[in-house]
Parts: sequence; structure tokens; C-alpha cells
Amino acid sequence: MSNIDKQALRERYSPKPVPECHICGEEMTIQRMSASRITYGCTGATYDDKGCHYAEGRSIADDHYEQSRVTVVDVSDPDVLALLDELDELEHYKSREERVTKLVLDNSTSWDVLYEKLEAAERRIANNERVMRAVVEAASIRGIRPFEGIECDPPTLEENAEACGDAMSARIRELEANPPKPHHNGLMQISNELVQARQRIAELERSETQLINERDDAESALADMYQAATGERPEWSNMFGFADAVDVVEERLATLEANQSQTTPTGIQLITEAIGAHGYIVGCLLQGRPDLALEESRKWVSAFGQAAEIVSAQDAAGIKVKGE
Repeated sequence: MSNIDKQALRERYSPKPVPECHICGEEMTIQRMSASRITYGCTGATYDDKGCHYAEGRSIADDHYEQSRVTVVDVSDPDVLALLDELDELEHYKSREERVTKLVLDNSTSWDVLYEKLEAAERRIANNERVMRAVVEAASIRGIRPFEGIECDPPTLEENAEACGDAMSARIRELEANPPKPHHNGLMQISNELVQARQRIAELERSETQLINERDDAESALADMYQAATGERPEWSNMFGFADAVDVVEERLATLEANQSQTTPTGIQLITEAIGAHGYIVGCLLQGRPDLALEESRKWVSAFGQAAEIVSAQDAAGIKVKGE
């Protein structure tokens, strides 16, 4: 409900003020009341302990009184006004609650950002500690002092890890800009080993990504092979996996092989080739070569589909397998 609507309701259900006489300007008194209609009139009379007194020139029921009479419609309702007051109070609390909620959410967002920064700093500190420990250990084996020129005491790494990490980063940038002299070969060897380790990690990550992609491609190829044999895409789940799909395709190909006696020579050749291709694809998958399985399955997806169409046509024509 808008503020304008509530204001209109307040004006409608608020008590009407006592009107003033349009002749003399005095406040009039109630002369008659029925339901919501109130009749006011200017009698010119005042009352005290001694009785009723009329103003000069006034008398009971004179022309002044008759001309001043006015009827006012008063539909005031204190219950409606009380409800409006309660509504205003609720909206006030609601508005305050919304402001508090917004403040909490804003602070929560700020806290999330602070937590993220804190976690990032903790990860950076932990990484710096690992790197520096590895450098110190490798350098100690070769009798090298890697912290020479760095304002950081190695024994306090755990207490001052972040400062030491920043100092180490600055030292590395300095060494990269000004390569060390020959007597620092040991430190250069450590640096090269670290570079090689990072390269090896990157190679392993790429290999993992490649294996995942090949697995996805093999899954897609198996799905195409399943669709070619059955006419439907497989729905992978814990109850239906790759092995189940292979079993279904094998059963379908067994049906194709059993129906060869009722098939044209071209169809027999197509079915035979499809069966052989299926065996090769399954063998590639079992040997952990999804790349070869993918390459071969792409060649034979259409052949599986044509072989399946032959069997479907035989089923529709009522052709039975020999021996049935």
C-alpha cells in the first residue's frame, strides 16, 4: 500500500473537525446526530452555572440559526486508524530490518574479500617456506650460502616467512638481471634444477589434460557406436557404464552375424567388417589406447548404422535366423 493510499484512508476515517459558522465565525454545536450524519448549528448561546445566555440580538431558533445549519458526513473509525498506525510501525521496523540486513550483507561481502586475501597470503607464505627450505637444503649439500646479500636470517624462516619470501624474490630478480660469476655455479645448478622441475610438472599437467580429452573422445565414440547399433544414445550412470554399452553392442553384432544367411552378399560383407572393427575397437580400449579406438570408431560408425538397418529391415519383414 502506497503512502498516498494510507493518507487518503487516514483523512477518510479521521474524525471531522467541528465546523465554524459562516455568518459569525463562531464554532457551532451539534444539533442532531444519526448514524454517520451530524447536523451542526450556530445557536448564539453560552452556558454557565447560572444557565443559558444568548448573545446580543440572538434568540432561540432565530434566522441566524436556520441559515447556519449544516450537515456533515462523519465515517470516522478509530479501529481503522489504529490499524494504519500499526502498519506504519511495521513498515518502520521492516525498513530498519532491511537496512540492518543490507549492512550485514555488505559487511559479509567485505569479510569474504578479507578472508580470500588472508587465504592467499597464507598460501603464498607456505609456498615461500617450501621454496626456501628446498633452496637451503640443496645449497647446504653443495656448501653454498644462498642467503648471502639477503637481509633475512634463515633460522627464522618460520617466524618471518613472508618477509624472507619477499627478500628471496627480490634476490632472484637481482640474479636474473645480473647473472652470478662462475664461482656461483652451484646456485645456478639449483636454479636450473628448479626450472626443469617446473617444466616436468607442466608436461605432466599437459599429459593429464590430453588423457582426459582422449577419454572423453573415446566415450563419445563408444556412444556413437552404441547409437549406431541400437538407434539410441546411451545414458551413462553407476548402473550402466562403458562395459555395459560394449556388451549391448556385442549382442547386437551377434544378431547381425546370426542373420547373415538371410542377408545379401553386400550386407554379409558389411556385417562381417563391422564385427571385425568392433573387436579391434574393444581391444584398443582394453589396452588403454583410447586414441586408436577413437580413430577406428569414427571410420565405422556409419557401417554399424548400416548393419543395424539391415537387421531392422529383416525384423520388419519377418525374416528369422536360421534354426528358429
